[in-house]
Amino acid sequence: MNFEEHFPLLNNRTYLNTASSGILSASLMEWRRAHDQDFFDNGSTFRIPQAERIEKIRASIARFFHSKPENTFLVPNFSYGFNIFLEGLSSEHRFLLLEEDYPSVNYAVQSRGFHSEYIAADESETYILDKIGELKPTVFAFSIVQYISGNKINLTLITEIKRLYPEILIVADGTQFCGTTDFNFAQSGIDVLISSGYKWMLAGYGNGFFLMKDQVKNYLYRDTYGRPLPTEPFLKDKQLLSLYFEPGHQDTLAFGSLEQSILFMEKIGMTAIEHQIRKLSDLAKAAFIQRGLLDENTAKRAEHSSIFNINISEHTYQQLLDADIVCLARGRGIRIAFHFYNTEADLNRLLEVIDQHNN
Repeated sequence: MNFEEHFPLLNNRTYLNTASSGILSASLMEWRRAHDQDFFDNGSTFRIPQAERIEKIRASIARFFHSKPENTFLVPNFSYGFNIFLEGLSSEHRFLLLEEDYPSVNYAVQSRGFHSEYIAADESETYILDKIGELKPTVFAFSIVQYISGNKINLTLITEIKRLYPEILIVADGTQFCGTTDFNFAQSGIDVLISSGYKWMLAGYGNGFFLMKDQVKNYLYRDTYGRPLPTEPFLKDKQLLSLYFEPGHQDTLAFGSLEQSILFMEKIGMTAIEHQIRKLSDLAKAAFIQRGLLDENTAKRAEHSSIFNINISEHTYQQLLDADIVCLARGRGIRIAFHFYNTEADLNRLLEVIDQHNN
């Protein structure tokens, strides 16, 4: 796979930083120019078909992730969607969280005073199941892929948790996961999936989505049920939850960008995307283990994402930056991430610089 034509940035640097931000494709950039030119030329007339555009975008997201359109909400980012979700829950809920998970997950729960218990993200599946049986949380909230280590939660484990404890609400942050595999939300054990679109979805900033199963409605904003809804013509078709998750206008540039990225990935094929990511991830993991660059837990994990936190010196990190290898210091190491537009040549370039300087 060679995507330099689609992503011109790749012509002049080795981009291994999708875990911080995805990059824009040339086709998306052209679409965004045309979108704003239309607005520039036509003013308010441009917004007349807004409702139809938003519903088309919603349908594209639902198709891509195998969710129901009526349970698919457009949100500007993960943090917004998760906070609106938490605001709608009863304060009696008890949370199970992962230690060192993304602050937008853990702090959002902590700051609202929910009772919370913690387990390490790299614990064994048996341990996690045992702790759930012991602690009896009502909500398990976590990032599918941990943003520092790249450790990936086994989704088979999530399905098993849901089978054994069907009453638990399972809420997942998919920001470091969505866009890397053909994920079937309907068949998963996850009740709520929320994600920003600017990382692996390659959609730029200001867009994301909130997917939920039917039963989740029974937990949200219960004290407002039975109260009258707005009767204004432009709001009469909105369901209750959309008034919380989608208040006000929706940005057709931001959410349209998300739809364009979905169409782009569908054209490539999610099977091909997943295969390329997995191939690079396996090659990188083996090379990093050989050089002693991974911590023991990551090295031993059977399932891992394409995000790695490698142990190299500050000097070597600076040499990577000087060589136009885009990566980022995170946690106790340097975070490297491979998407489908990366190649074995990118990995080899990274290893070449590391081997030259990491003494």
